[in-house]
Amino acid sequence: MENLNIGGAELLKWNIGASAFLANPKDGARLMNWYLTFANGDVRDVIYWPENAPLGGENFSAVRGGIPILFPFAGNSSLDGKSGVWQTPDGEIRPMKRHGYASSGSFNLEIADDSGFSAKFLPSEDFLQAYPYDCEFYVRYRFEELMFSCELSLFNKSSAKIPWGAGLHPYFALPWKAGTERKHYRLLTDAKKFVRAEDSTALSPAEAKDLSFDSPNMHNLIVSKLKTPAVRFGPKNGEEDVCIQVGDGYNTPPGTCFVLWSESESAPYYCVEPWMSPPNSSKKPVHFVDPGKTKSFLVTIALA
Repeated sequence: MENLNIGGAELLKWNIGASAFLANPKDGARLMNWYLTFANGDVRDVIYWPENAPLGGENFSAVRGGIPILFPFAGNSSLDGKSGVWQTPDGEIRPMKRHGYASSGSFNLEIADDSGFSAKFLPSEDFLQAYPYDCEFYVRYRFEELMFSCELSLFNKSSAKIPWGAGLHPYFALPWKAGTERKHYRLLTDAKKFVRAEDSTALSPAEAKDLSFDSPNMHNLIVSKLKTPAVRFGPKNGEEDVCIQVGDGYNTPPGTCFVLWSESESAPYYCVEPWMSPPNSSKKPVHFVDPGKTKSFLVTIALA
């Protein structure tokens, strides 16, 4: 593990075999970049980070790259057609920022060693107004040569159960093989339900006929009711797949879904996002943490 200070940003870097992982644990607990260096000197980005983007500071959270942490709820929260609000189980109407507050928040680095890091979320006033619970939220990364895991953990210190529906927002470099385009890549899933997010509050049924990354069908597609809590994607010839797995990879936790999104047809990335719960889960929470208990959401991302 290397400690780096670049332009005032405190970064950590891990070189494990062919892989290198770069993270800013204190600003959003964000894994910024994962890349491979091959024997011939070629480099392949797996997790995308744009050149010349800020490495920390005020504009860091707005960078389209790395893996933003979505907490306490992934996606947009809305109530009675109004975006940016939610109703607590006690009936209070409170604000709730899209994707929550962790990605733009500060963390305290708790552990950093040769295998990864663990960071604790430092609640802001905005967060406490939105999520009025006595709790502790942690992000823990563990790195290996061709894979890593990210575990989100919520410890409930209050006397009532609390809802949450966190997620990850990975920006995957795509395409990644020379001479290929999005049309050469596809998604594999055993999901039984497909819907599309038409706007911040509405979902509509979608078809799963064409899961090629150049298809308009892929944009804002949400796949759920998975037989196994995992998806794979990569070149249509079956080489160099990326596999995203939730939990143990065998038992699908309730609410598990994957959300697909990219900013434009020409963007050098595609987001394949594992979420604990469907969009607007703050309205009908799927997951709760009982008083004095800790619950976790574990995601493993590997090259197959």
